[in-house]
Amino acid sequence: MISASNVTLRYGKRALFEDVNIKFTPGNCYGLIGANGAGKSTFLKILSGEVEPSKGEVHITPGERLAVLKQDHFVYDEFPVLETVIMGHKRLYDIMQEKNALYAKPDFSDEDGMRAAELEGEFGELNGWEAEAEAAELLIGLGIPTDVHGKQMAELEGNQKVRVLLAQALFGNPNILLLDEPTNHLDIESIRWLINFLGKFQGTVIVVSHDRHFLNEVCTHIADIDFGKIQLYVGNYDFWYESSQLAQKLLRDANKKKEEKVKELQEFIQRFSANKSKSKQATSRKKLLEKITLDDLRPSNRKYPYIHFKPEREAGKQMLAIDGLTKTIDGEQVLRQFSLTVNTGDKIAFVGPNSLAKTTLFQIISGSMPADGGEYTWGITTSQAYFPKDNSAFFDGVDLSLVDWLRQYSKDQDESFIRGFLGRMLFSGDEALKKASVLSGGEKVRCMLSRMMLTGANALILDEPTNHLDLESITALNNGLADFDGTILFTSHDHQFVNTIANRIVEITPSGIIDKQMTYDEYLENADVKRMREEMYPKGA
Repeated sequence: MISASNVTLRYGKRALFEDVNIKFTPGNCYGLIGANGAGKSTFLKILSGEVEPSKGEVHITPGERLAVLKQDHFVYDEFPVLETVIMGHKRLYDIMQEKNALYAKPDFSDEDGMRAAELEGEFGELNGWEAEAEAAELLIGLGIPTDVHGKQMAELEGNQKVRVLLAQALFGNPNILLLDEPTNHLDIESIRWLINFLGKFQGTVIVVSHDRHFLNEVCTHIADIDFGKIQLYVGNYDFWYESSQLAQKLLRDANKKKEEKVKELQEFIQRFSANKSKSKQATSRKKLLEKITLDDLRPSNRKYPYIHFKPEREAGKQMLAIDGLTKTIDGEQVLRQFSLTVNTGDKIAFVGPNSLAKTTLFQIISGSMPADGGEYTWGITTSQAYFPKDNSAFFDGVDLSLVDWLRQYSKDQDESFIRGFLGRMLFSGDEALKKASVLSGGEKVRCMLSRMMLTGANALILDEPTNHLDLESITALNNGLADFDGTILFTSHDHQFVNTIANRIVEITPSGIIDKQMTYDEYLENADVKRMREEMYPKGA
C-alpha cells in the first residue's frame, strides 16, 4: 500500500496541493486525472520520492517495491535493451553486477566464495534465473522483437525506447506501479497487451493517461485532482464523468431552488418591513434568510474549448478518388498502388501499425507532398482542411502574437472577432497576445484546430489530432468531429476517439488494404477482418 498524509506542495504563494490525504491499496488501479497544470505528473513524482513535498509524508508498506515508468529516453543509451529492462528491479540487478564482478576476479578468495554463495541464494529467491526470459517476454508483448533485445538502447527509435522503459517498469512483479502516459507510442496490439497485463496485476497501479478507453478498461478507481485536493471515486473514467456531471447538475438544481427561496424572502421583507401588521413576520423571515447559505459551487479547473466545424457549402456526390498512388521515401516504398474511393459523409479512420504510410497518404492528398505515381481527384464542390502530425513549420521562428497568427487564416480580420474565437479556444485576455513560437504542444494543437475551423471546409484530414491534448480538449474535439456533417479522414491511437467518430475503417497492410464499413469495435472483433489481417501481414509482423 502507498498513501499520502497531509501532503502540501507550494511554489511561492501558489499551492499546487493542500493537505492531501489519500490511500492506494493493492489489487486496484487508480486513474489520476485533472486539468493541464493540475499537478498529475508532479503528484506521481511526490509518491516516487523524486519531488519533496512542502509538508506531509508519503508512506509505503515496508518491504514493498515501487516501480516508475521513466520519462528520460536517453539515460540508458549505453546499455543493451534486455539489461535495461532487468535494471527495473534494482536489487536483482545489483546482485547480478556484484556476482559477475566477483566471478571475474583473478584472485577469487574463500571470503569471495562465501559472499558469492549469499548472493546466489538471494538471486534465486528473487527469481533471477528467469530474469532474462521474463524480460524478453515483456518486450515481445510490447512489440519489441527478439532481434532487438541485444542492441544498445542508443540504436533504438524513440517509440521503441518508450516500450523498453515500460517493460522496465513492469519487470520483476513490483508491488506498486506508477505509470505516466504508458500508452504513448504504443500501437493497438501493445495497448491491448498492457490492458491484459494490468488486469492480472495483483499490486497497486496509479496511472496518468489521456486515453479514455485505456482508463475505462484498467481503472477500478478515479483520483480527481481539482482545487488543490484529490477526491477518490470508485469506478472507471466513464463512470466518474457521468456521475460527476450528474452531481454537478443536482447541485445546481438544489442551489436554484435555494436562490428562488432567497428571492421570495427578500421580496417579502422589502414589501412588508414597513407594515406594522406584518413586521413580526418580516423579522422572522429575515432571520430565516440569514440562515440560508448557498452551497459553494466553485468553478472547476476543467475548461472545455469550443470546437465546432461548420462547412460553408455542401459537397456533391463525388468526394475523393484515389487511383494507384505510389511513394518511396529514403529507399522504402511507403505506398504501393494505393486506390480508394471516398464518399460524401464518410468518416474514415485509417488504422494499422504503418504510421508513415498513413502520414504520407495524407500529405499527398492534402497537396503537401507529390506522389511518385498515380493520381487523386477531389470533387469540384469539396474544400479541404489538413491537420498535420508535425505542425512545427507553422510555429518555429514565428514572431507573431496569437491574434496575428490566427488572423493569417481568417476572412474576418477584425480583432474582436479573432479574440473572441481565441477565447472560445481557451486563449482569453493576455493569453491571446502570447508569441506563437512559445506555445506548448497542446496550445499549438488548439491553434491548428482553430485554423481548420476558420476554413469552413467540408472535408477534414487529421493526422493524430489528439496528441498533446488534455482529456477535456480531446472530449471537445471528439464531440465536434462526431457532430460534423462533412467528410473526415483521420488517424488516431485513441480507441474511444476512433470508435465514436468513424463509420468506416481502412487499414493499410504490407499486402494491400482492408476496407470495412463499420465501427472500430466491430472491426476489431470481426472474424473476417481477423482472417484477412493474418493473411495480409508477414509472419511475425
